[in-house]
Amino acid sequence: MMKAPVVIIGIGEMGSVFARGLLRLGYPVYPVTRDTDMQVLARLLPAPELVLVAVAENALHAVLETLPTAWHGRVGLLQNELLPRDWEPYGLAHPTIISVWFEKKPGQAAKILLPSPVYGPHAELLAACLGRLGIPARHVGTRDELLFELVAKNVYILTINCAGLVTGGTVSELWSRHRDLAEAVAREVIGIQQFLAGHTFDADALIRAMLAAFDGDPHHVCTGRSAPARLARALQQAEAAGLAVPKLREIAARL
Repeated sequence: MMKAPVVIIGIGEMGSVFARGLLRLGYPVYPVTRDTDMQVLARLLPAPELVLVAVAENALHAVLETLPTAWHGRVGLLQNELLPRDWEPYGLAHPTIISVWFEKKPGQAAKILLPSPVYGPHAELLAACLGRLGIPARHVGTRDELLFELVAKNVYILTINCAGLVTGGTVSELWSRHRDLAEAVAREVIGIQQFLAGHTFDADALIRAMLAAFDGDPHHVCTGRSAPARLARALQQAEAAGLAVPKLREIAARL
């Protein structure tokens, strides 16, 4: 029996990984590029198995604003810096969410840091899809667990990016040589994330989760092209939350 198709919005490195795994599971995959009219495609495919939004985080809201209503109950999201406030305003009550803990660069195999937590109605499909590629995933049972996992990923990314702007180097070097800075930045980031999520977290548990990711790829470089924008966005969010964040402000001043 023919399986229902999967629509993937954004066929970059990450979208291509999931496309390959889904094809190996026998699912027809329909890519959506910048030139695709999603409304037309939704009339042709009104009931896909899954609509996986695989665009970068800075393109997410533009996609969700124009997402066909027929697809709203079938959405999967995988972006960095993702929180419920990113999908709830668009009427997506229960999307499938995966916090991706592997890295994919052009011409290279996926580099795995940790098993990727996945939650929601299509969690089993995404886990099976990655499993076909030898990429581990693990199911998350509750929304609170999902929220912790999303914030843990955000703390990891924002801490290494913001602190790395002044330290450079790898995550293992950040922790071994600049631990006070890294921990101060992490705790300020946690305060911002608590404001954005409307939820209080165990800060020590989040830092332990961050360190587990450090151990997963100790040679991971702290910064990339997105680091300055992430620092600027964190400062804007701290301003909105009324948080002092002295260490983040110090980093911005040094730059």
